[in-house]
Amino acid sequence: MATSGRHLDRLTAVDASFLTNESSSSHMHIGAILIFEGPPPRYVDLVEHVRKRLPLVPRFRQKLVVPPLEAGRPLWADDVNFNLTYHIRHTALPEPGGEAQLKRLAGRVFSQQLDRSKPLWEMWLAQNLERDRFAILTKTHHAMVDGISGVDIGTVLFDLERDANPLEVEDDWVPQPEPGTTELVARGIADAVATPIKLAERAVDVVRNPETTARKLVEGLEGVGEIVSAFADPAPDVPLNDEIGPHRRYVWARSELTAFKEIKDNLGGTVNDVVLAVITGALRKWLHGRGIRTEGLELRALVPVSVRAEDERGELGNRIALMRGPLPVYIEDPVRRLRTVSDAMAGLKRSKQALGAEVISRFNDFAPPTILAQAARINFSTRLFNLIVTNVPGPQMPLYVLGKELEEVFPVAFLPQNHALAVAIMSYNGKVGFGLLADYDSMEDIEVVSNGLNESLAELEAAAGKAVKAA
Repeated sequence: MATSGRHLDRLTAVDASFLTNESSSSHMHIGAILIFEGPPPRYVDLVEHVRKRLPLVPRFRQKLVVPPLEAGRPLWADDVNFNLTYHIRHTALPEPGGEAQLKRLAGRVFSQQLDRSKPLWEMWLAQNLERDRFAILTKTHHAMVDGISGVDIGTVLFDLERDANPLEVEDDWVPQPEPGTTELVARGIADAVATPIKLAERAVDVVRNPETTARKLVEGLEGVGEIVSAFADPAPDVPLNDEIGPHRRYVWARSELTAFKEIKDNLGGTVNDVVLAVITGALRKWLHGRGIRTEGLELRALVPVSVRAEDERGELGNRIALMRGPLPVYIEDPVRRLRTVSDAMAGLKRSKQALGAEVISRFNDFAPPTILAQAARINFSTRLFNLIVTNVPGPQMPLYVLGKELEEVFPVAFLPQNHALAVAIMSYNGKVGFGLLADYDSMEDIEVVSNGLNESLAELEAAAGKAVKAA
């Protein structure tokens, strides 16, 4: 089924916020490094493979158009000059073609902003990877798709079988003419007129369902109150939150999903709790390497949570709320660190923080662009959090592209202003890939963090083994 991608769809407030927060040093695109077994496909075959599947993601043939005089949020319009070969790039890694060279390529690719005059995505085919492998790098603006819904140009690439039959999708796409200034202004006026109508419809719902609406209102206000309280309790001042530049470093760490499950089963918590505890341990080691004392220090992570309803699955655009998870780097013992993280995350789930964030985002849908821009900048304030940590569960079965099996996935998040590190995690087919995106100039020691992930996981594995023997 094709996802939404109608001509002149208006961006939601959350989608528009990623445009507002973008700057020359803070790029709001996300993506992944996909590593495949076997020799690479021909470039022309990959282009044709993607071309056949574009009808599944019509948004990827659309670009931004911005109404004049801030007459409403930007809209998606068909790109009458769409050229697929512009978006799909081809390169070869320099000798010796190791993972170090692939990481350097990823850092350079994700250092470059996407051109807003074209559809906001790229794909890179990188050949000459050691051990007879190749890689595909996907890069999509966050305004287009959120990492939790996962519906982007990358997901439609895959087949579930190595010898899958070619996908036949009817493609009747004919680009609509690009709107002129008069049409954009008229759309802005129409949306402004529609706003009080939408508010009136919600008022009717209140009258029809007073008890349900009152309960939701109270819970929503409580959630907003929790967010205000969080803002009054600022994140600590650490080197992760200095001014950043436009250039990026990218590294990764790999592990097995069974390790996280065994730790969870023997020490308690959830897989996500174990992930956060592992990151906490790695950051503790990194801070000590920088000569920073961690007694009484608790970092704050921005943890995206999906608020996408079941009937919204498969839709493009962002339906996420942002929660603030604690990373207790002051705790030396790995088991106590995990339990502290687990208790804190359980408390957040019982709280109404995510609901409050959703209430604010729904309010933003009615806000003028100037107010929306200010609210959007608050979302990524260093006062609220020190780094992004996003964990996305992936498919636990092998996937294929043009008959080549996908071996590993390393996701890529983004760096908001004054944030030098973002950690993205994705599980796939029994493996867990940690992708660390860092500011090039201020995080020369990013390998300390990636190595610390493996060390921190090993500590918890050893503790879980002791717990099994004790039992």
